[in-house]
Amino acid sequence: MKSLVFNVRLSMKHKTNTIQKKMRKKRIVFNTLVVLIAVLIIGLSGFTSRYLAEEEMQVQVKELSNRDYPENPATLDPNYQRYGNRKLDIIRRDDRYFDFILEPTDQQTAKIEIKNIDLSLLIPKAPEWTKTERGLETIAFVDREWNRQQVSFPVDSEHIEVIGGDGFERQNLAEVALARNCLNAGLWEIILSTKDDDGNKATYYQGWFNLPMGYYKNVFEKINNLSYWKHWWRLEHWQDPAGTVTDVNLLRKVIDEQDVATQLPLDEKIIVAGEQSRKIRTTQAINLRTWKDFYNEENEIRFASFLPPGFYNNDRPRNNEYWRISKLEKAILRNVQPLGVPELLQEIELVFKDKKTDEQNKLFISGVNIKQLPQLPVEKYFEGLYLPMGIGVPPFYQSYEELKQNPPYKSPYFSVLLDSQDKWIDHHTVAVDGPVMHLDLDNPELLHLYLLSYERHTLIAHFLIDLSTLSSSYT
Repeated sequence: MKSLVFNVRLSMKHKTNTIQKKMRKKRIVFNTLVVLIAVLIIGLSGFTSRYLAEEEMQVQVKELSNRDYPENPATLDPNYQRYGNRKLDIIRRDDRYFDFILEPTDQQTAKIEIKNIDLSLLIPKAPEWTKTERGLETIAFVDREWNRQQVSFPVDSEHIEVIGGDGFERQNLAEVALARNCLNAGLWEIILSTKDDDGNKATYYQGWFNLPMGYYKNVFEKINNLSYWKHWWRLEHWQDPAGTVTDVNLLRKVIDEQDVATQLPLDEKIIVAGEQSRKIRTTQAINLRTWKDFYNEENEIRFASFLPPGFYNNDRPRNNEYWRISKLEKAILRNVQPLGVPELLQEIELVFKDKKTDEQNKLFISGVNIKQLPQLPVEKYFEGLYLPMGIGVPPFYQSYEELKQNPPYKSPYFSVLLDSQDKWIDHHTVAVDGPVMHLDLDNPELLHLYLLSYERHTLIAHFLIDLSTLSSSYT
């Protein structure tokens, strides 16, 4: 009898334990689901709030001191950091036009209004002729976002108003610049500058901010007539389309072509002027004296990285892949008919031998009117055609009035680096940012073509292209 009672009790205890274990498992599963649902709700809430687009939004401005930003290549005014601690209000006028209001936090600092700005000229828009092929459209968007676009306004522009302050800004502010940084979508900055009697600019204020992504998304969708979500990950997270087959024949029609005599004087000393003279501190290399030093594998050449929110950092340097373009094999000059424009323009293709694979890599610079290039001395190269790589991209720097007259998505210009199978090479990884071109000051039949390094820290090549041997149709 005792044994029976014991067995019954043992059985009941076992059942109780089993039930308790099942209940604990159910509670664990339930609690896990609750946590997951909560995380999902919080995540969705954060994601949704990221794309808010209210009529007026105040955004945080980040201001960096000299201590915070020792690599700053800008020429600084003696009054740098004396008119800071500002706030930024962004006001939506309609689907395209916005005001940027720099608000002071003290009576000595002026209120700066940047009014009635057309964001459709600053947010990436792919040219219509790229939409026939998804790869071209993707490259157009990616290179547009990854290249700096800085537009300037003279202080007397109808878009600028200076209010209040202690008088310094009302008397000395000469130029306001609005820049879209060559980083993930939405990382922008505002720069305020003075000018001396010789026209030399000096920065006295620089503030970095995040353009509300709701504004970015809505303008993007309006001007491109497609869903932002088709490209949002690439635009916001720096995902390159390397390896994408790129058919340049979809961008222009070749009328005629011929090889053109071209030299790269490897023993020529490196030429430094313009913004490159201000970025010497952001190039990490020793004894770089001539062009051939860039292609010597024994030389370690690294550049300061450009990092969010939009500044150079020597502690996280970028390498290069100059072995891809280490040996020039030939140059081809073509007359081409770009899509979207009626005029006949020119294209230069530089063919390089890859030092590691022996295959040919090709750099295309297309949609250029060689006749209209300025004649300049070599030391003024930066005043020539000075453009990033990409499809339908604007200059790195231009006035807002120039931008309005020449919307980038209407430009016939494109520049891409392709391998022997016509696959897109990420030129940022190679560390090439774009071409510079001008005619010789004394000889209009001599074309100077330079290549800019990653982030335009330095020039890495100077090609001399002899146009005198070509037919008159080119010159």
